[in-house]
Amino acid sequence: MATVEIADLRKSFGAFPVVHGVSMGFKDGEFIILVGPSGCGKSTLLRMIAGLEDVTSGTISIGGRVVNALSPKERNIAMVFQNYALYPQMTVAQNLGFSLELSKMPKPEIEAKIKESAEILGLTPLLDRKPSQLSGGQRQRVAMGRAIVRDPEVFLFDEPLSNLDANLRVKMRAEIKALHQRLGSTIVYVTHDQVEAMTMADRIVVLRSGKVEQIGTPMDLFDNPKNMFVAGFLGSPAMNFLTGRLAADGSAALVLGNGERVALARRPPAAGDSDVVLGVRPQDISPDPENGTAATVKVIEPTGTETHVLVELAGQEITCVLGARLDINPGDEIRLSFATPAAHFFDAKTEARLETGSTKHEG
Repeated sequence: MATVEIADLRKSFGAFPVVHGVSMGFKDGEFIILVGPSGCGKSTLLRMIAGLEDVTSGTISIGGRVVNALSPKERNIAMVFQNYALYPQMTVAQNLGFSLELSKMPKPEIEAKIKESAEILGLTPLLDRKPSQLSGGQRQRVAMGRAIVRDPEVFLFDEPLSNLDANLRVKMRAEIKALHQRLGSTIVYVTHDQVEAMTMADRIVVLRSGKVEQIGTPMDLFDNPKNMFVAGFLGSPAMNFLTGRLAADGSAALVLGNGERVALARRPPAAGDSDVVLGVRPQDISPDPENGTAATVKVIEPTGTETHVLVELAGQEITCVLGARLDINPGDEIRLSFATPAAHFFDAKTEARLETGSTKHEG
């Protein structure tokens, strides 16, 4: 296993820059997830680590060795692709051992490594099958096994679960996390799915437009987002944002554009005359028939254990997750409380979080 260090890394395709001076370091044995919307540069960054894309400027070091000029096979990494990249004419065993055969490893050693990786991933009964005879999840395990047999210093995963159905993705998330715990390997994993990032990573790197927005543990980013982008990207359903101004009388309230007041658990740092954005996660909004702010129900989505309700409030739409099975219909008025200690406040112009220090969920 090995550390990975990236220093002022830049990548341009012709005159079009896609990665803008990224610097970060990953510890030996760490599970790092690069996350962000499509086009943010996360896959390009991973391919540069792998040696599949040239670096425009900056350096990549693996295990203390600068690898910019090294070919992919010289970097001692293994990459698992989105489309599995299996050889259809070969059996599972042949797919697992092919790279070892190319390296002229003795046949007994190849067979031992195939057996070991097959046992780790539950592939032993499938060794004589071809990829066309496997399910999507089984193919993905073969792709992971092909990486394991090489004993790489770093595993790279490029959206490996995006082709699987929802139930299988949940299962494969658990299998990849268990594999990491068993091998103690350094993993750099790319996904656009923030649920994968939250459930699997030791640390998350949030990217936007080729730049790093924030790096931290899943719960640190969830509880202490640096700005509105990070706050809105992590969490499902996404965080709600309400724009208004702090009450002029100094009370803990946000005044919306129509004059409606929203009571707050605390008053944020002074923002002068600027608009303030209140950020509240759907799970932190609660019904308050007596003192809540009036909102109009637009859409109701019961999920069984909870109800997702889309409402309109002063011309702004927000989503709330309510635990109760409520007897409400579209068009009804519902009163909601936003006075949660877990709320965040952002500058409407810069989108930066206003308060400093840690904000954590209570209860």
